[in-house]
Amino acid sequence: MAKTKRRSDQIREVRMELNYLRNALGSCMICMGGTQVLCSVSCDEKVPPFLKGTGGGWVTAEYGMLPASCNQRIPRDASRGKVNGRSQEIQRLIGRSLRAIVDFKRLGERTLWIDCDVIQGDGGTRTAAITGAFVALADAVRKLQERGALTEQPIIDTVAAVSVGIVNGKYQLDLEYAQDSIAEVDMNIVMTGSGKIVEIQGTAEKTPFEERDLTALLRLARKGIRELSKVQKAALNKGKKR
Repeated sequence: MAKTKRRSDQIREVRMELNYLRNALGSCMICMGGTQVLCSVSCDEKVPPFLKGTGGGWVTAEYGMLPASCNQRIPRDASRGKVNGRSQEIQRLIGRSLRAIVDFKRLGERTLWIDCDVIQGDGGTRTAAITGAFVALADAVRKLQERGALTEQPIIDTVAAVSVGIVNGKYQLDLEYAQDSIAEVDMNIVMTGSGKIVEIQGTAEKTPFEERDLTALLRLARKGIRELSKVQKAALNKGKKR
């Protein structure tokens, strides 16, 4: 992918399109630079066995990269006979991120399945998936409310995610692949719209980093997530008018 020209504290161009799929309860195509992820939501009027009879619902996610989403073909999980470790780790992250902003009692005994399929990868696929999945989830919940299936709003906050890192000795927001592949520090941060941290995944790829670096990267991520929250809100408002 071609490297974009932007400031180190600037996120890539972001586009979100709702109602991308006709049959999904909610769907959102999110494009962040060269990364494209299709997020969709389906509703199952039952819950996992451990939640039966509790009156509470569940939110879970699946994630995968299409075979031609990167330069080298990625085998489908079906051909391997199992979900690969990376996909499993990412879909658990997506699920945790979305469950952090849902009131399960208000959701009732139903499961919302979020599927995130990477159409094209250019860095930050997991963070784009979380950001787009929230929009698809919020749209799906709105439709359930319009149908009378939900009497209360189960979503209690927004959530988005962004990558940050240290590249060539400089702090960088929203790493594309060309930056991610050479980063000295690589970090994925998930935050709510109210500024609370859901998860931090951070690694020193080469040299251990200082506490002051962590503070600076958190500050940079917070800036990016505020901007993503605005795009999420605009996409949901636009989808409401359709």
